Amino acid sequence: MRNASHIAFDRRYPSVEDLRAKARRRIPAFAFDYLDGGCNEGVALSRNRTELQQVQLKPSYLKPYAGCNLETELFGEKYAAPFGIAPIGLQGLIWPGSPEILARTAKTQGLPFVLSTVGTASLERIAEVSEGTAWFQYYHPADPAVRDDLLRRAEAAGYKVLVLLCDTPTFGFRPGEIRSGLSMPPRMTPANLFQMLGRPGWLLKTLHAGTPRFANLQPYMPEKLDLAGLGRFMDGFFNKRQTPEKIAYVRDRWKGKLVLKGVSTLEDAETAHRLGLDGIVVSNHGGRQLDAGPSSIAALRQIAPAYASKMTVMLDSGLRSGPDIARALATGAAFTFLGRPFMYGVGALGNRGGNHVAGLLKSQLRQVMEQVGCERVAELPQHLL
Repeated sequence: MRNASHIAFDRRYPSVEDLRAKARRRIPAFAFDYLDGGCNEGVALSRNRTELQQVQLKPSYLKPYAGCNLETELFGEKYAAPFGIAPIGLQGLIWPGSPEILARTAKTQGLPFVLSTVGTASLERIAEVSEGTAWFQYYHPADPAVRDDLLRRAEAAGYKVLVLLCDTPTFGFRPGEIRSGLSMPPRMTPANLFQMLGRPGWLLKTLHAGTPRFANLQPYMPEKLDLAGLGRFMDGFFNKRQTPEKIAYVRDRWKGKLVLKGVSTLEDAETAHRLGLDGIVVSNHGGRQLDAGPSSIAALRQIAPAYASKMTVMLDSGLRSGPDIARALATGAAFTFLGRPFMYGVGALGNRGGNHVAGLLKSQLRQVMEQVGCERVAELPQHLL
């Protein structure tokens, strides 16, 4: 085991599961369930974990070994480790100020942070906080004028990587969100109020920060929307089903790197390649959209051998640890993203949570690479059993 001076995280919480348990005690149940839950019966959520954990690595104990290096180059940028912070909508509902906390974490830790269009901080604010290092995940608006304006704003703010989402043609059927009132249209229930009162730390921070809002959408919203009006607005705002024509338009308009997120089939990977995208994120939206679909790691096994040499293939959905990151990289991903673990960290530890999770994952990944005798991230596929 490495010397304690190399452990850059709070020793009281040496696993993401420890953080999840503490976050659950600090966040109202409706907000925690929104973060933690999947769709329908939670089968995809479970499959992401179980099938990823079945990936095994082969150690090499007797060969010469000079130590490991986690640094990874991606789209011309050098990152301190082969993972980043995935986009999550309504982050400020889960913990007030969390987009800003995690954007600062990413900058400090040398990682990419991806802001969602439906996040609770504006793309301009996150560009400022991250000092221009963040990525922007782009939901496709139905109104062409809004579409162009969002692209203009992202370009003006200095974003270099735009992430198009393709796996949300409909709102996911999530029983937990329906019960708690977070489905569309949203509603506030007596149970929600009781849960907020039972989490005074969260409540005080929320009162100080203000009601969470879809900050990127505020310029396009009618004034004084009630909850029913918000539901109608959100339902009509996005042109949810992605098409090759929409992607081609953005590819022509966007001068930076363009990534398609939510790919789970060879056919969609081929379309992304044909349209000239720079990369894809193999993902099933964290198990929140299609319960009957493949796990992210199963999809990666099909896609990486065919397309890793043609464009950058990345992975999210289901990763919780350094060993998980190593498993994904060994299976063929060039880079990985994690969402829930970072939000568990912020929910558990507030401003310290993002740095704690980043340090924890780096320490775990380094230990795995040292254990199997892997010196460089790109060499992990050689250790796939």
